Amino acid sequence: MVKDLLSKNASVIGQEILWFSEVIDTRMKLYFKKDCEYKTVFDITPPLHLETDTPYVQFIHHYQMTQAERIVLMLALAPHVCPQVLDVFWTKNGNTERGFTEFGGLKGSTHGGFLPNAETALFLLAGNDLKSRFSFSYLFEGDHFFSAHEILKLIPAGSNEPAFSGALQLSKEFIDQFTTGRLSKPNFSIDFPAKLITTQLEWQDLVLPAKTHEHINEIKTWIKYSPVLMNEWEMRKKLKPGFKSLFYGPPGTGKTLTACLLGKHCNMDVYRIDLSMMVSKYIGETEKNLGKVFDMAEHKNWILFFDEADALFGKRTGVNDSHDRYANQEVSYLLQRIEDYNGVVILCTNLRSNVDDAFTRRFQSIIYFPMPGEEQRYRIWENAFPKITSRENRLDIKQIASKYELTGGTIMNVVRYSSLMALSRNEKEIKLADVEDGISKEYIKEGKLV
Repeated sequence: MVKDLLSKNASVIGQEILWFSEVIDTRMKLYFKKDCEYKTVFDITPPLHLETDTPYVQFIHHYQMTQAERIVLMLALAPHVCPQVLDVFWTKNGNTERGFTEFGGLKGSTHGGFLPNAETALFLLAGNDLKSRFSFSYLFEGDHFFSAHEILKLIPAGSNEPAFSGALQLSKEFIDQFTTGRLSKPNFSIDFPAKLITTQLEWQDLVLPAKTHEHINEIKTWIKYSPVLMNEWEMRKKLKPGFKSLFYGPPGTGKTLTACLLGKHCNMDVYRIDLSMMVSKYIGETEKNLGKVFDMAEHKNWILFFDEADALFGKRTGVNDSHDRYANQEVSYLLQRIEDYNGVVILCTNLRSNVDDAFTRRFQSIIYFPMPGEEQRYRIWENAFPKITSRENRLDIKQIASKYELTGGTIMNVVRYSSLMALSRNEKEIKLADVEDGISKEYIKEGKLV
């Protein structure tokens, strides 16, 4: 199945490259006034593509793309699949002993081929016909589907440089779809400071009060029915896009697990952004880091989970100096990006009081994750130990649950410790002494007395 799709994708893109190569050859002949069978590049009929089940063909049909749009799309895709087709743009101008300015283009820092920009696209479409060039500038405006749907964008040019000298950047999501037919998961990096988080647990493993579960179900309901609400019920004009929720409560009470389970059972990737790591002391860097995450997430079925949200959403400071002013600007920037994001955003904090009240009003739900009660602790203890193990007779889980007020996360740390101790003895029996030692270690970590 996968090999069949790869073959079809290669066939479709191969046909498109042959047509695109002829477009380039025709533009060059017309520009340099050489013999040519065509009067314009639009006289060359693009492939019809009978393989309608491939992502590239479906994309063309979905957007009812014009020839001009297909030329620009192939120009942006070419460096990734067939860079040699653009080598003709390295042609040297005999009068100036350098490249032709009108061809546009850039040289990458590592890529050895020609990197096209908007000037290259306009040259292909219009040559030196100014009126025609002006008429095609709409392809790079914000309301064109290329930009509006984060498909293809123009990287901002340097200060005081022509706007169309910015490079063309095709979204990696669409490069993946057009070539392999599947989306690769972005890795944590400087360009994408977020990490994919998953879980092997199920909803029954999440021990929370009924009220908390009820509030979580509201998010699941939004994920399931929001397309109908926003589109068929025409509420898009009246409601903000997406769903924003604040999770708060002590560490280890299930906030991260809940986000993972929402993603798992709603078929959505969950990316955790640790704001305490992302916030920069350098002016403007925090906005830049956050912008990369939101730009990548736009129009994808992702849940964005902001851990330690009070790092940026804490009580806003008075403006005493330029640092305070820029700090407040960063908060405003993040708020705007969150409000505009059409997916699910979850902000997580240990204390609700750490988050400015002005921010909490913007959330659709605020969910409290309390310390588990005695009965809940007992259920967590009962399900926590490996099924392959046994417990010594002195180990009374009900008594342990009653005596020690621990979160689910802390209980799992104790289970890990006592299980390792059993393994170190080459046994499968969990000892009371090891459980108590594990609890003591956790209390010490938290600065408590047993």
